[in-house]
Amino acid sequence: MDKKYKNEKFETFKIKSSVARKFRRFSRSISKSQSMALLSMIEFFEMNSISPNEVMGPKMETLENLIKKRINGVIAILKDIEKSQTKPTVAMMQSLFEEAEPKKKPLILEKKVIAEKQKVRFPEKQARD
Repeated sequence: MDKKYKNEKFETFKIKSSVARKFRRFSRSISKSQSMALLSMIEFFEMNSISPNEVMGPKMETLENLIKKRINGVIAILKDIEKSQTKPTVAMMQSLFEEAEPKKKPLILEKKVIAEKQKVRFPEKQARD
């Protein structure tokens, strides 16, 4: 039992035994006492301004559709931001970095002397001379 309700007296309700058993099982699963379970259920109905006799089906479906529309709106905004801001900025940054990259020069570990033989273009002419 909650501390602030500890000194209050108990009242009795007349309910059918099958309903009482079902309520006791339910209250054990959600709360420490039956009083707190009943209090939390009443507060839930008052806070959400719903009645236990109302059907929640259409209300939940409309809520779900509203959430889906808002999510689709957010997706559209993100796609627009990507097209108009992110992609052009990335392209500009890439072009800047491509221009700024220094040309790679091979490391000089040892000097290589390249001796190329001159190739004779027409070997027949050389043979005659």
